[in-house]
Amino acid sequence: MQARTPALRWYVEGLRFECQRCGACCTGEPGYVWVTDEETQTIAQFLGISLGEFGKKYLRRPGSHDSLIELPDGRCIFYTGNSCQIYAVRPSQCRTFPFWQTVVASSESWQRCQKACPGVGKGKLFSAKEIEQILQTDMRENRRPKLYPR
Repeated sequence: MQARTPALRWYVEGLRFECQRCGACCTGEPGYVWVTDEETQTIAQFLGISLGEFGKKYLRRPGSHDSLIELPDGRCIFYTGNSCQIYAVRPSQCRTFPFWQTVVASSESWQRCQKACPGVGKGKLFSAKEIEQILQTDMRENRRPKLYPR
């Protein structure tokens, strides 16, 4: 029996996605938006503040990883006025959504995501090759980030 290759995945014909900037993935249920040292530097620079100030105002450390702070209603700290204030420099976890391993694992998980996200199934058609490249990027960039020095 042959190993499963990307060309044999259920999404061989590709998948459509276009962010609707609705905030469905930025609000609601609590969760974590993991950030790496590089991402914290980039966001702090974009905001025009020091790394120390950024860490104090916008990060929390559940366990040994840094995550962006959420507001009491579950909204990401950067999701205000119906838009992401750091969209241009958003973390890899946000940039690669919905092409996460857990979401593209099966057509059923993709369909569950489609119920929550109005951009799934719309817009640009991503080829299976493009999806595989995004998955590889997501795996590389979202591995256990280095600790953030405070």
